[in-house]
Amino acid sequence: MVYVAIAITMVVMTISGWMLLEAFKHYELKVSFDTVTKDLLGSKVNLLNNITVYFVGGILLYAYITSSGLILQDVLGLNAKIASASFVLVFSAFVWHSTRAVDRISVVLIAFMILSFVFGAGLAVKVDMAVLFDTISEENAYAPYAMAMLPVALTSFGYHHSVSSMRAYYGDETKAKYAILGGTVIALSLYFLWLFSIFGNLPRANFGPVIEQGGNVDALLKALGSVIESEQVANAINTFSMAAILSSFIGVGLGVF
Repeated sequence: MVYVAIAITMVVMTISGWMLLEAFKHYELKVSFDTVTKDLLGSKVNLLNNITVYFVGGILLYAYITSSGLILQDVLGLNAKIASASFVLVFSAFVWHSTRAVDRISVVLIAFMILSFVFGAGLAVKVDMAVLFDTISEENAYAPYAMAMLPVALTSFGYHHSVSSMRAYYGDETKAKYAILGGTVIALSLYFLWLFSIFGNLPRANFGPVIEQGGNVDALLKALGSVIESEQVANAINTFSMAAILSSFIGVGLGVF
């Protein structure tokens, strides 16, 4: 059910991004989301739209910043607040510099995520099918959990505030359209690989402590550490997590900026 929910979300969010491109086609190349919304729907709707966009963007940035601080605290032994502040100061520079800088660093980060799973392949190889399909549990109703996951899945593919920036960057709607499709396909593939590896190694009962701590990434990594003995795999998970958080941070940051 989880895989189906994410796949459906990916399709819907890809098509909705293309629809935004269609709306932008009638305006100059460097037009903003704000300008188009105001012109088509009026000032009041535009105000509401801006509030929701910046609210979602702010919440996501807060989540990425705090998660990065907690991971860096465990890895480097830094204070979580100092680590979070350092994270923002260093990597917001890419967003401030240019869309091209975000493009280049995003490619590097995706390569890091792929390599982290290649060198830490033990996580995928050690998948236990009984754990993956939860055959030992008496709980069989998964649809409610899949429905509860939909808001998370929506934000996972929430790139729409950057569509105008992509259009201006590529200088052509067709190139931006393929960029959107490529980005959502890559994201979907990485999500599938992540879910397969996590759900195949961590029993459902072990998710309790993770949920109690607000579902933070560092709590998930600690829970995985209790069932995975390989230090190489643990390092690979940390690398993947940091690369994923950083790529998300600069992507959302670009849209908000």
